[in-house]
Amino acid sequence: MSERRTSGSPGRRERAAAFGPGRVNLIGEHTDYNEGLALPFAITEGVTVRAAATGEPRIEALAVDLGEEDAFDLANPSRSARGWRAFVHGSVAELASAGVELTGARIEIAGTVPQGAGLSSSAALEVALCLALIALSGAEPPERRSLARLCSRVESQWVGARTGLLDQLASLFGEPDAALRIDFRSLEIEPVPLGLGGWRLVTLDSGERHANAESGYNERRAECARAAEALGIASLRDADLSMVSALPSPLAERVRHVIAENERVDLTVAALRDGDLAEVGRLLDASHASLRDLYEVSTPAVENAVATLRQAGAAGARVMGGGFGGHVLGLMPPGTAAPAGAHEVRSGPGAHLIEDF
Repeated sequence: MSERRTSGSPGRRERAAAFGPGRVNLIGEHTDYNEGLALPFAITEGVTVRAAATGEPRIEALAVDLGEEDAFDLANPSRSARGWRAFVHGSVAELASAGVELTGARIEIAGTVPQGAGLSSSAALEVALCLALIALSGAEPPERRSLARLCSRVESQWVGARTGLLDQLASLFGEPDAALRIDFRSLEIEPVPLGLGGWRLVTLDSGERHANAESGYNERRAECARAAEALGIASLRDADLSMVSALPSPLAERVRHVIAENERVDLTVAALRDGDLAEVGRLLDASHASLRDLYEVSTPAVENAVATLRQAGAAGARVMGGGFGGHVLGLMPPGTAAPAGAHEVRSGPGAHLIEDF
């Protein structure tokens, strides 16, 4: 990180840059907001935010990949902003609410992770924005779990998608060659070696864009809240199968998915530790069947992509992220060729400032 400081502001910098990685959730889908378990990993693709202090009480932002610009007063972020702009406005507002004394800046946003693909370009953007703006201000960054909560507020209160903390925690805590077993009740994070050997994890675009705020994601989250209320429990983390018969459809199906998906996370952790990649593939298939049949977040385009991966020899494949489109994840055994258009994903480091910028 450049050590050049803004004149008259000893703690502030002239420039700062940060990288926020996207993530792949190996298994444990729609469990985070139910205080359950998940097993994501940060990927090498992500979003880079470069910020330069201007001395003016404004934010000027450029989305390089889109060729779009935005500008607003630091004191007046707008809740009517949409798309990538909503993330910028929301990040500025939430950091200010957290007591960060932001400085006016010109920022550039560029990414290598596809939007709407289930690889969490949104969390990568939130995290990179916040780290760069905090560094520019000269403030001490908050503890990373606290920063994850702040970024989640950006997405839920400014963008309109009531996500859990999975994406933000994976982006902030990622490690090379490891997945993260996250317990969303305690927020305990345990690195799990992601030893693939000759196996490969690939994603394949279903050709159907998804947007969490506009899809059925919020509806599924609301259904889980109604199910927990009907069962008289704090969250579906406390549910067991003996309770399900008391619920109407589709709440019963949602609960069955959450219970089984939590179990699949720990089974996958055990399989990785044993080096049993074939078992990991079987668990991916089981997760997809549950997400399709019980949680109902698949689409015909997603099913076609899953079928394409399996026909190419994938040991397992499943819908990723919030569902309702985006990419699917496949586990390819040694010696198999991924289908045309598939992209290999590799684990990488968590969010960080970029040195020597």
